[in-house]
Amino acid sequence: MNNVKDVMTPNPVTVSVDTSATKVRSILRDESFRCVPVVSGTRLEGIITRGDIIKITSTKSNLEARGIMDRPKVIARSDMDITEISKKLLKSDVVQAPVIKSEDNMSLVGVISVVDILKNVMERKLKPLNQNVGEITVKDVVICHYDDPITKVWYKMDDTGFSGLPVIKKKKIIGMITRKDIINSGNVRISREGGIKTPSKVETIMKTPPIVITPDKGINEAAKMMIQFDIGRLPVVENPIYIKNEPQRAREADLLGIVSREDILGSYIS
Repeated sequence: MNNVKDVMTPNPVTVSVDTSATKVRSILRDESFRCVPVVSGTRLEGIITRGDIIKITSTKSNLEARGIMDRPKVIARSDMDITEISKKLLKSDVVQAPVIKSEDNMSLVGVISVVDILKNVMERKLKPLNQNVGEITVKDVVICHYDDPITKVWYKMDDTGFSGLPVIKKKKIIGMITRKDIINSGNVRISREGGIKTPSKVETIMKTPPIVITPDKGINEAAKMMIQFDIGRLPVVENPIYIKNEPQRAREADLLGIVSREDILGSYIS
């Protein structure tokens, strides 16, 4: 199981080039997908991400998928080695890629993600290059505050490329907010259309209490948490006040930094 075809998710949900933007939005809102491949028949034509779809207002709802899709930054072949595609994903800073049969045959056969690869890594019991989470923690963290307008946070995500941000109150992390949370709420789109005079605050849609990890924990433990809870960014904290019977969730904590799925995967890939 060292090739993409052994690890990928086969037969992914797709949309055709003439699918309406509103239909694509509903797919990304209702499902856990971070992007949707666009096809003509079985041929891969492009990809639409959460970031693409949130920018569409109802005044542009007559758009079709072909008008908002982008070319994927990374395209995998089914026979590609896992290490090779891992390096391509990490270099391009993307979390998943469409999989085609071959360079001569652009038929879409699947999607491979960092999560798929991490699951494979755990099954193979590979040893990470780093001992603990603290060694790979990114300490320069982009944050938001619980009373920030949601529109402000979306633009911050758009500017930085981060799909989720820690939420801070009184210098403590109390939650996380992601692009999917914002898409589900519809706040950014509605505010652009003039439907909201006073934008909603982060605290109304953030996920709380957040799932956190301390810097002394091992890389394997962080990988397992990301797989279990399907999260892409894991706050690294100290002095956490854990929720009773939920030892991985903290009511509040001091934020030290962040580790992402890409950081964790990078620890396994030389």
